[in-house]
Parts: sequence; structure tokens; C-alpha cells
Amino acid sequence: MDGMQEPGQAAMSEVRPGMKVVDSTGKEVGTVELVKMGDPQAVTSQGQMAGTDRGLVQAVAEVFADAEPDVPPALAERLLRTGFVKVDARGLFARDFYVGPDQVAGVDGETLHLTGEAEGLAKET
Repeated sequence: MDGMQEPGQAAMSEVRPGMKVVDSTGKEVGTVELVKMGDPQAVTSQGQMAGTDRGLVQAVAEVFADAEPDVPPALAERLLRTGFVKVDARGLFARDFYVGPDQVAGVDGETLHLTGEAEGLAKET
């Protein structure tokens, strides 16, 4: 890991789909499926939908229907602001999970290193 990129947001710019993902123990836990850079200026994930005559519940449901990240709304809003990596988890019955910039230890070549173990990360719903 001598050539590892800086942790957090700086490393996020180096992450690409197809990279191997390893947790803090060195265990390979999956492959990068999607990288979404954050929008720190976003107040909510609703964006420009505020002000329409639809109800709030309907608007939120529409935003999160078939959208990434597929996690509870409060967590989704945070990940949309900070950015995230969706990881295609290894294993037949493993659920994909999401990694925020604060959970990125760094990038070394074609490998994304996590700050913790995959079991503690947000799983896809």
C-alpha cells in the first residue's frame, strides 16, 4: 500500500467501477459497481422537486424508487450529499453495500481499501 491515494474525498476521485474492494483486515469483500460523487450543496435528495404540488411523501417515494443508493431515506440523503461507492458484494447470498468517503482508507492501484470491515457497512435494501 505504499502508493495508496489519500483517504476520504480525495480517494473517491480515484475509484472506478470494476476495482477490487478489501476491508481493513485485507479480506476481499467485493467489486466496485458504481461511484457517485457527492453534492455537498444539496439540502435534501429531493432537489428541485420542492415547491411542486405533490405531497412530501409522494415526492420522497418517487425520488427513492429504483434509485441509488437503495438505503433508508435519511442515509440516502447523506450519501447523496457526501458521495458513495456501491460495492457488488462477494458471495451467492451477499447483499450489495454502500461506502461513504469517510469509510475509504485509500486507493492502491486497482484496489479500494476500506477503513473497517464490510459487515458494518450500509446494506442495500
